[in-house]
Amino acid sequence: MSCSSCSSTKSGSPRGCQNNGTCGSDSCNKLTVFDWLENMHPPQGETECPFVEVRFKNSRKEFYRIPKEITPQAGSLVITKVDRGYDLGTVTLAGALVDVQMKRKKTKPDSDKIGTILRLANQEEIDIWQASRSKEAEVQKRARELAIALRLNMKLSDVEFQGDGKKATFYYTADKRVDFRQLIKDMARAFSIRIEMRQIGLRQEASRLGGIGSCGRELCCSTWLSDFRTVNTGAARYQRLSLNPQKLAGQCGRLKCCLNYELEAYRSAIKVFPKTEIKLYTEKGIGVFQKMDIFKGLIWYAYKEDWMTWHKLTLSAVNDIIKKNIAKLKVPSLEAYVEEEVKEGIKIFDSGAGEDSLKRFDPPRRHSKKNKKKRFESKAKK
Repeated sequence: MSCSSCSSTKSGSPRGCQNNGTCGSDSCNKLTVFDWLENMHPPQGETECPFVEVRFKNSRKEFYRIPKEITPQAGSLVITKVDRGYDLGTVTLAGALVDVQMKRKKTKPDSDKIGTILRLANQEEIDIWQASRSKEAEVQKRARELAIALRLNMKLSDVEFQGDGKKATFYYTADKRVDFRQLIKDMARAFSIRIEMRQIGLRQEASRLGGIGSCGRELCCSTWLSDFRTVNTGAARYQRLSLNPQKLAGQCGRLKCCLNYELEAYRSAIKVFPKTEIKLYTEKGIGVFQKMDIFKGLIWYAYKEDWMTWHKLTLSAVNDIIKKNIAKLKVPSLEAYVEEEVKEGIKIFDSGAGEDSLKRFDPPRRHSKKNKKKRFESKAKK
């Protein structure tokens, strides 16, 4: 999925719009939505959903009420009412799935947060909107220069123009409270528009800027993730991950959101395992927990006197030893419960169609008659 400016050139090389998925065409994989009920009509007796979901630049989505005289569909550009002007957005979802989204986000139909769509956007309004969007990079650069001149400890990460081009919202991050009253005066004088400053967190900043994560894919927060749940180091401890900040931190500098994806699976799987502080008492010594493999059902223990030698035990074997220890019985040793590993032959190459040589794709080598004659004469001399 890409917009027209992201397509390839005549030579085949990618052109790229350099907007990191925020070009406004709703086709750069930026919080896109697949409406699988788009061609379905409501059953008899049911009315159409009177609401639609509208996406503005980056991660901002809101619900709006549809007037009776228009029927916007997904992808339509609509004019929404705002204070002292209008804004232009793209309809991302319409129909029955809007009710599902509103319930998921706990938005009631009679809520004051739901706005109203005025009309479908005409070509003149679209041209004004696109002209304002094209100035955002230049305005952001100039605003950063003004903030540096005032020595403000803040980072202007993004700029969003209103659809009519009369107002701009500047998103920034800062560690402490910032007095930007003089900055607003300077920007209003330089750009001749109304200014709004909005502070966001580091996760929201990463979702707006976009990028590629360590997994090689686009950031979850900039493509589909809309709610940012808290992530703590307990999630890494449950999954037995190394507490290395460089590996666990994302581009926002906080713990990666993906640490929560498999956390519930680890929590349910770890319930059958014994607690790590439980020791195994044997005649040879006391076994202390070292590490575990949750999905393979393996636990490693080592004697207190010999920390370097680890013994791999199965979950059933450990539970058996614990039961005997509760009955005040000691097992002979941990080695008696270690299962022998079955070593399989290492295959250097294995194809799906069976053992075959990759040389079959090479063209056959053709030897000239002269070379054959020379080789025959050399063999005859020998």
